[in-house]
Amino acid sequence: MEQTFMKEKPVLQLVISMSLPMILSMMVSSLYNIIDSFFVAKISEQAMTALSLVFPVQNLVNAVTIGFGIGINAVIAFYLGAQDQKKADTAATQGLLLSFLHGIFLTVICIAVMPAFLRSFTSDPEVIALGLQYSNIVFGFSVIIALGLAFEKIFQSVGKMTVSMISMMIGCITNILLDPVLIFGPGPVPALGIRGAAIATGIGQVLTLLSYLLFYFFRPIPVKIRLKGFRWDRQLAQKLYTIGIPATLNLALPSILISALNAILSAFSQSCVLVLGIYYKLQTFLYLSANGLIQGIRPLVGYNYGAGEHKRVRKIYSTTLLITIVIMAAGTLLCLTFPDRLMLLFTENEATVSLGASALRIISAGFVVSSVSVVSSGALEGLGMGMPSLLISLCRYLLVILPAAFVLSRFFGASGVWHAFWITELISAAVSFLIYRKKTA
Repeated sequence: MEQTFMKEKPVLQLVISMSLPMILSMMVSSLYNIIDSFFVAKISEQAMTALSLVFPVQNLVNAVTIGFGIGINAVIAFYLGAQDQKKADTAATQGLLLSFLHGIFLTVICIAVMPAFLRSFTSDPEVIALGLQYSNIVFGFSVIIALGLAFEKIFQSVGKMTVSMISMMIGCITNILLDPVLIFGPGPVPALGIRGAAIATGIGQVLTLLSYLLFYFFRPIPVKIRLKGFRWDRQLAQKLYTIGIPATLNLALPSILISALNAILSAFSQSCVLVLGIYYKLQTFLYLSANGLIQGIRPLVGYNYGAGEHKRVRKIYSTTLLITIVIMAAGTLLCLTFPDRLMLLFTENEATVSLGASALRIISAGFVVSSVSVVSSGALEGLGMGMPSLLISLCRYLLVILPAAFVLSRFFGASGVWHAFWITELISAAVSFLIYRKKTA
């Protein structure tokens, strides 16, 4: 039950042991996203377009729940490092209760706004109908998502990465197996189409939460959820939100970006919108691998920062940056070598494949340099420095890319949007390096 291994184990070994389970589970999670889209694309191109339009709102739900979970994670890890068990327990309990309330709020809001949201991007009645069929079911599971992710961050805060891996993989593999069954309805099973994809997603999320609950009750962890005699701690809630809100905005910004870029690209063709949606499905596979690393190091930097081990925090950062660069280099090579084959996973339209292959080649030029921004932002979150982390994300997802995409699209059409990605990553990497150095000097 002792957590001192976080400040005693050799750094490279520690980073790998903490991150590898998360990388594997995040890769399975992103594989689920790709497979889910693959099966939906078999229904029709309209179904895939509907999924692409709903995706930013799904991302927003994940952003709110994961972002607040990052706050829970950082606060628990800090208090464990500072040897304050009571505060760590209170943070876990209060964080879980707040996550439940967030889930209820997200369910109501997302279902209410989806009709108007979809109509703002397409006038195709079939795409709108398919989008509503999918979204009404998926967002009905928001409470389950919020609780599952709160438990995920609680387990990660005490170094139980294998539990997170197992629980996430149970949900993702269940989803992958159920997708073709519920979508196409082999044998006596009714074919539910895009609704089947949504139901499969919900069932997977329920099983993930059940898995965490089983582990919590039968495999005790150093942090306890104590509902009996619980007292609200206003100062602690403020600390959770101080970290959680910037982290949420960090994760929500891609959704805002996708929606804004959809608006720019829709002026050229619906195929451009589809290509952007496909790209984000593919880049999820790459960046979630890097995100697995970040999830692994957050409790490490939080614990060591709380314990006063600042030199060790710097070593954890540099080790993680090197590993992330290797991951991004592999992703770049894949997109440059097999762009057509990657696009063919989602569409058989030759014009769309050609457009998407060109986009992947251009965008991938920024993958390696983005490592600096990704690692700096994640490390700052682990240190409880939410606002500097948010500033990095604002550069990547709003302040640079949107003006660049708008201006370049006026001169180069849709290609200008794709070029805006690597230009943004280059500028953001420089900003990220300066911010991290200043905040950790």
